[in-house]
Amino acid sequence: QVQVVESGGGLVQTGGSLRLSCVVSGFPFSRYSMGWYRQAPGEERELVAVITPGHTSNYPDFVKGRFTISRDNANNTVSLQMNSLKPEDTAVYYCKDLGTKLTWGQGTQVTVSS
Repeated sequence: QVQVVESGGGLVQTGGSLRLSCVVSGFPFSRYSMGWYRQAPGEERELVAVITPGHTSNYPDFVKGRFTISRDNANNTVSLQMNSLKPEDTAVYYCKDLGTKLTWGQGTQVTVSS
C-alpha cells in the first residue's frame, strides 16, 4: 500500500527555521523526482522545491537561498530544510512526486508568526 507521511511542521517566529520530513512507502521512491508543495488558505497549491533521483535540486525564486531539499533513497525519505522563514511561508506543506503516481498526503502545517 502506497503511503505518504509528512511531519515536522509547527509554529515558528519570523526568521526561524524548520525541517520537514516525508516518508514514502510502497512506492519505487528512488526512481522518481520528488517535490515539496505548499498551499496557503485561499491560494493554489504551489511547488517550492524539486529533487531528482540523482539529487539535483531546483527552487522557485521566492524560496531560493532559504529552502534546501534533500533525499535519502535508502530510507525513502525526502526532507525540506527551511531557514529565514517569513509569514508568507505559512501554509500546509506536502510532498509528492511530480506526476500522478502518488496521491496527496495529509500535509504538515507550518505557521510563521510576525
